[in-house]
Amino acid sequence: IEPDFALVKFKKLAGGGYFKIVNRAVPPALRALGYSEAEIADIETYATGHGTLKGAPVINAERLAREGFDDDAIAKVEAGMKSAFDIEFVFNRWTLGDDFLINVLKVPQHELGNPKFKLLEFIGFTRREIDAANVYITGAMTLEGAPHLKLEDYAVFDCANPCGKIGKRYLSTESHIYMMAAAQPFLSGAISKTINMPSTATVEDCKSAYLLSWRLGLKANALYRDGSKFSQPLNASLISDEDDASGEIEELFDSATGARTKQVTERIIEKVIERVELVRTRDKMPARRKGYTQKATVGGHKVYLRTGEYDDGRLGEIFIDMHKEGATFRSLMNNFAIAISLGLQYGVPLEEYVEAFTFTRFEPAGFVQGNDAIKNATSLLDYVFRELAVSYLGREDLAHVKPEQIIGSTEIGQGKGDGTAYEDETRRVVSGGFVRGHMPELSRTVDAASREVRSEMVVARREEQRAQADVIPLPSAERTVADRRAEAKMKGYVGESCPECNNFTLVRNGTCLKCDTCGSTTGCS
Repeated sequence: IEPDFALVKFKKLAGGGYFKIVNRAVPPALRALGYSEAEIADIETYATGHGTLKGAPVINAERLAREGFDDDAIAKVEAGMKSAFDIEFVFNRWTLGDDFLINVLKVPQHELGNPKFKLLEFIGFTRREIDAANVYITGAMTLEGAPHLKLEDYAVFDCANPCGKIGKRYLSTESHIYMMAAAQPFLSGAISKTINMPSTATVEDCKSAYLLSWRLGLKANALYRDGSKFSQPLNASLISDEDDASGEIEELFDSATGARTKQVTERIIEKVIERVELVRTRDKMPARRKGYTQKATVGGHKVYLRTGEYDDGRLGEIFIDMHKEGATFRSLMNNFAIAISLGLQYGVPLEEYVEAFTFTRFEPAGFVQGNDAIKNATSLLDYVFRELAVSYLGREDLAHVKPEQIIGSTEIGQGKGDGTAYEDETRRVVSGGFVRGHMPELSRTVDAASREVRSEMVVARREEQRAQADVIPLPSAERTVADRRAEAKMKGYVGESCPECNNFTLVRNGTCLKCDTCGSTTGCS
């Protein structure tokens, strides 16, 4: 028995029967509250029942005799009332016998084995009459409504769950927690006490209970929501086997029992109190976004990589375009880029894509031209995700040339190794953005001015090239190491010494190296 003032508990035996346990703390509590012995006896009889047919409303010995019960059958029923959990458990074939039911009460043979068959209703008793007799014989199984008991004393006998069919009161969740908090300072460990919650408890109620326990300094909090397990061993509330369509139960119990029965029935069959679906929403790209376009040649195949970024600089989409490839291959690459873009917008980390697609091997593959950091790739996907890893993740381990070794270039732009010369590094910016505000009025002026400036620059560049066509620049002693390194890089030198003449004039020749000084090769050409 739990240490609260529970009046009636039920324990199921191996044989399938039930017996009542009356809490011995109830009578002393009533005496402490000032009730007399006679009043205590009436209150206890109301809760536990009279255990006899004598004086019972409607269903008694006189009424049963009129329905065809003889003295022997009434005696059998009377003997079973003292330990009955419900009077309907007494009026059955095992108490009265099949012969009596078939020959005297005219019960059909096929109804004897029907578990839903109710003999009292077959005889002619209504649900209201059966419940009234149940309260008198087996007890209300609660102190609510007991004679002589004052309303202000109800709280003394509240239980963890509502008791009986008509019980409505129960201990609140907070009362369990405050009771445990009062004892916690005197204990070194946690309290083994379950905090019972009604079937109507929500997730927010559970959160509030845990928060209150933490504030009061409890070391543990064990919550149990009534009805959360189908196989719970104790259910203090009685449930009608089937719904009562006539509404007689509601009239008998102040129009409350029917609603209570319905509520408890829903509680028993309920398993899920909250379903949380973790659905990742798509973080769509802004209509106007920044990014860069990287042109490169992988194994002789031109590939254009275009990126799209969020306002905070995160990568959100990519486009992959191939040059002079078949329509099928180009379509596959375009759809692959769309799939990667959707994954990025749904929260897939770029690191996962880099780990999945780098070092993949298939044609086209080989040397990379036009990219400052990446010089070789085992496949197109290997090149694309190496470039993205270097540009957006800082993965210098996937680059062949470190950023500090790239002279006059950036990680994501075209290097000077492809033969493109720039007068000013600021001219490498692809787009400076539209002029905000008065774009329609300024568009013609800006376009005209830009065309004029571009034409002047083209004319000046051509004149400069003609003037320097026949002039060979002499080496200058003032040139820095960076200048000489950039010049060697433009000539194609790889920076390795020749095994024959030991000069650092090896250049790429197919899959091997050739020395511009002595003409020897590394053995492949």
